[in-house]
Amino acid sequence: MHNSMEEDIRKVLLSEAEIAAIVRRLGEQISRDYEGKKLLVIGVLKGSFVFMADLIRALSVPCGVDFLAVSSYGGGTESSGSVKILKDLDMDLHGCDLLVAEDILDSGRTLSKILEILATRSPRSVRLCAFLDKPERRQVPMRADYVGASVPDEFVVGYGLDYGQRYRNLPYVGVLKPEIYA
Repeated sequence: MHNSMEEDIRKVLLSEAEIAAIVRRLGEQISRDYEGKKLLVIGVLKGSFVFMADLIRALSVPCGVDFLAVSSYGGGTESSGSVKILKDLDMDLHGCDLLVAEDILDSGRTLSKILEILATRSPRSVRLCAFLDKPERRQVPMRADYVGASVPDEFVVGYGLDYGQRYRNLPYVGVLKPEIYA
């Protein structure tokens, strides 16, 4: 390993090639499901931007794009459960088929609140695409409609996922060494 970021990684969970295959698979599946629909892909900032950029390029159907920024983690590693919208959507959702693109479905508390908020805005449908799913951490009953990969209950970073605003730019998903965040 050649830099301090990579030295903080205990192991690689998903390589660049594995991520590319996941995104291709999701793009094909979503394209089939949204053929002829008014698709609007909504990214949850900041974590989803890398995944979402790759995902929309893997779609063969037209789509709009918008972003939502919420706060629920603060500087920690656990969702607080209270969701504050920091940047709302710019588009009218009436009649749209929404696909929320998220980096990771963890406790589900933040995403369930986001989906509740979006459902009040008269979309035709609302579905969730999570690049990663950590089902062992779920605290509210919810599941993603599209899942890239399930990951164990470890602190993962890279490919958009961060710890303290670091590691997002790693081209793979890795497990952070516990001494980094403990």
